[in-house]
Amino acid sequence: MESASNTGLGNIINKVCQNETSPKANASREQTVVANKLNDIPEALQEVKKHPGETAVENVMERIKMAKNGKEKQSHDLDRAGFKRKLENEEKPAVKKEARMLELDNQLATMPLPHIPLKSLMDVEIKLVYIDEEDITYEFVGSMASTSTQSTCRDVEIVDFLSAPNFSFLPQIDKWLQVALKDASTCYRQKKYAIAAGQFRTALELCSKGAALGKPFDASPQDISSIASFIETKLVTCYLRMRKPDLALNHSHRSIILNPAYFLNHLRQAAVFRWLERYSEAARSAMTADYMYWLSGGSEQHISKLIKLYWQAMIEEAITREESFSVMYTPFATKAKIDKIDKMKEAFSKKHPDYVEYIFTDPHGLHILPQTADWASLPPQQYLLTLGFKNKDVGKFLEKISSKKLPSFSEHRAPFSPLTREESVRHLETVGKKILPIMDFIRGTKLTESFSACSGVIEKLQYASLLSRLQRIKEQSQVINQAMAELATIPYLQDISQQDAELLQSLMADAMDTLEGRSDKERVWNKIQKVGIIEDFLYHLEDSFLKTKKLRTARRQKMKMKRLQSVQQP
Repeated sequence: MESASNTGLGNIINKVCQNETSPKANASREQTVVANKLNDIPEALQEVKKHPGETAVENVMERIKMAKNGKEKQSHDLDRAGFKRKLENEEKPAVKKEARMLELDNQLATMPLPHIPLKSLMDVEIKLVYIDEEDITYEFVGSMASTSTQSTCRDVEIVDFLSAPNFSFLPQIDKWLQVALKDASTCYRQKKYAIAAGQFRTALELCSKGAALGKPFDASPQDISSIASFIETKLVTCYLRMRKPDLALNHSHRSIILNPAYFLNHLRQAAVFRWLERYSEAARSAMTADYMYWLSGGSEQHISKLIKLYWQAMIEEAITREESFSVMYTPFATKAKIDKIDKMKEAFSKKHPDYVEYIFTDPHGLHILPQTADWASLPPQQYLLTLGFKNKDVGKFLEKISSKKLPSFSEHRAPFSPLTREESVRHLETVGKKILPIMDFIRGTKLTESFSACSGVIEKLQYASLLSRLQRIKEQSQVINQAMAELATIPYLQDISQQDAELLQSLMADAMDTLEGRSDKERVWNKIQKVGIIEDFLYHLEDSFLKTKKLRTARRQKMKMKRLQSVQQP
């Protein structure tokens, strides 16, 4: 990875971790080995079917409004130090800034990636993902869509570790649910994670039956979602402690669907992805966690630094393990012109001669790196991403789909005939193992989308349809749950148009219907795919027509030349 920024963050965070971790925690910490993916293990519990899932669909517009309010509040509540830094940066000479941003020969000097040891990642997980296995705190956090500005700040606090649960800031919880949660908490503190998981499943079942609050008829769906989200996220920690990340995966997604405003839900999802060796997706989850922490009023710098460390480590691990492509990040201040992009590609070729079959610079990307990410600086330092591929076809296909306003994976030339099973298997192999992993990597440093706020998620839902066609139901469920978690988070990440908001709501509703087995109507993402296929078909038809026309013109000119030559001969 190329970057002009100083990447010494790892050393800083190492010191923070060493100072703040108790000797007891250090003594008990084990070396983590990435668990083998488990096969044929049934889902622990079907998702909550009453209020929470449906609330996630209904709250899209409300979340958009609350996210906007949160951003406005943060823009007014920047601390004095932040303003001072911003003013100091603005006072730097423009010539110096231009040179720093646009002199590519100086920018693209190779910088070695700092190695972040496993111990540092474990420190982050113990401090934030697992919190404290001896003193569990109940993270009953209300969604930003259902709370006041005052409670928004409260929601993102990591509250003091208490020896007993604290329900004081929520309406009275159903007594049987509270008993189940207390029992589960006790078992978790005793490291009886399997028993704790069973009791959390019991609590989730009670919640799904409406036994969440003492006065169910007065309870808001948002409060019930908050409680269900808390139980889902506790199941994540239990399964991770049991080293069963595949069981934790859907629970991590659903905790976000139910409460996307809580940053620790995203960080726990990142931890699950790390265990599954899906490092690019872990990077995006960590980036989202860091942004959500800032957006929701988090002000503890050491917490943000720990999250950024995790984000950086996931990016580096993804790059290190990738063999089909290599990458380079280039800082920029203004929109890159064609000559600058050509210069980036030339520099990339010199740095990475083994990855020059196809070189692609994402022209629409506003990439952010953890080493320089400062959400209080609007906008933070941004980068252009250049990728080089060993396989030319993969690079061309990626560039093609990244320039579409209507995402479509299909290369199918006959828009009105369905794919055969053999074609579906080949297409699934190409998309699942070659295209989606690259798109996931690109999104690991790209908070917002340019064409459509739902780009990147629509492709996952189209991939889920392929899985369904091949009867790979468990994988389909995981992909749809992940897509719904991303859809629920989008309103907090960027401003979206009314058209995108309606699309988001339709995608969420259709995804929920698919998971529940409701309705046989055609899904929105499949309609989008069909439109994309038809556009491709018409484009290839037009291209073929133009090529044929050029060939005919060339043939006529050739015949005309021959006739002239024959006339001129004696």
